[in-house]
Amino acid sequence: MKSPGFKAIREFQKLNHFPGSFQIGRKDRLWRNLSKMQARFGKREFGFFPRSFILPQDIKLLRKAWEDGGSKQKWIVKPPASARGIGIQVIHKWSQMPRKRPLLVQKYLHKPYLISGNKFDLRIYVYVTSYDPLRVYIFNDGLVRFASCKYSPSMKTLNNKFMHLTNYSVNKKNSEYQSNSDDKACQGNPWALKALWQYLGSQGINTTLIWDKIKDMVIKTIIASDPYVNSLVKMHVRSSYSCHELFGFDIMLDENLKPWVLEVNISPSLHSNTPLDVSIKGQMIRDLLNLAGFVLPLREDTAPSSSSASSSTNSLCGAVREKWRSDISTDEKVKRAFYLSQRFGDQDFCATILDVLTPDDVRVLAESEDELCRKGDFERVFPSHASSRYLRFFEQPRYLNILLNQWEQKYWLNRSRGINLLRDFCEKRVHLGNLADSVHHLHPTTLDIQSFQTVCIHVTSSDTPSRAPRVVLF
Repeated sequence: MKSPGFKAIREFQKLNHFPGSFQIGRKDRLWRNLSKMQARFGKREFGFFPRSFILPQDIKLLRKAWEDGGSKQKWIVKPPASARGIGIQVIHKWSQMPRKRPLLVQKYLHKPYLISGNKFDLRIYVYVTSYDPLRVYIFNDGLVRFASCKYSPSMKTLNNKFMHLTNYSVNKKNSEYQSNSDDKACQGNPWALKALWQYLGSQGINTTLIWDKIKDMVIKTIIASDPYVNSLVKMHVRSSYSCHELFGFDIMLDENLKPWVLEVNISPSLHSNTPLDVSIKGQMIRDLLNLAGFVLPLREDTAPSSSSASSSTNSLCGAVREKWRSDISTDEKVKRAFYLSQRFGDQDFCATILDVLTPDDVRVLAESEDELCRKGDFERVFPSHASSRYLRFFEQPRYLNILLNQWEQKYWLNRSRGINLLRDFCEKRVHLGNLADSVHHLHPTTLDIQSFQTVCIHVTSSDTPSRAPRVVLF
């Protein structure tokens, strides 16, 4: 659905996409956005995507790279918006380059890690429940998809798709394809991801290190889409309840076991053709739907919009509207503006964001904790107790990301303490704006941002500068 179409989503409805997610879902946009991040932060942080060129606009750059690389290199040519291996080919001669249509041309990973002589890639399921605050989950199982012919680096084999492509839709057509239905077996095609970790572990390989690298790549790739998605969400989505998205990351290991992101699918296949598919995808979908937190509306809430105004504010859907309301008080806007105007090298200062929790703070934190309790076999990788290092990769800081990051650092070792605190606030209806207890007010409440910052500067020059913001805010 095009971005303006999201305006039609009712408050009780969910759609399994975010507007703008094609910024990583299309191969050409994924490369453009990751290359921008690489230019800003370097290859050390963003060197996990093969060098790519988008044709026809990059044709001169590609020709130079081609000539500089010599005659023995291989390139893989992909339509930028196709799936299931359609239109993909591996080439080594300039004359083989297709003409007159948009293409993504990538340096071919010609030295992949092999198992029993076969090339393979990983399908990793990544679920994003929210972009502001960003919450990213990775499913702890997945699929390992093998090419159905043993790999050879010979130039003479480049036309053999059963050797160079790992797509199920391609390899199932090979007469030598052997299906695997056992999620614990290390034979046939595909394997379960957990079976791969067990196999590699038996070879003395540190699989935890590989998995950590994959999680790091996933977080950074999702962050690369953040400015586009959040901009379109603000323009076209009425309720943050309305969007969630499952991504399918395709990842390959090279001969040194370094993982590479090949592409990101915004509509990963959920077909379950074998018992192994049912075992992995079935559990993943179950856990995803639990994480999604659907709220079933009452009949009157689903009435046409002309009569929806008369719906009871005490209904379940009315509670959802309260829960996801986007309007925040002047006090809350001042607090957000204050923290977003600061430099965040000082972790002691950042931690003061939790000293007084506003109604919206409580709502967001309660929703995040509630969601986390439903994660099943998903792992939340952002935010986490170690997510501070990723905040610098955002094009612009986001208050709720800072809030959740500080919450994780404070309570990840004693989560029950944080949950009890939120439960107490919710029992007092703080999350619904009941501020009878003045502790949740910011003082002074009537200051505009400019005068608020002036007061901050004045108080910061006092004898206790490290704690000054607390004096002003709270």
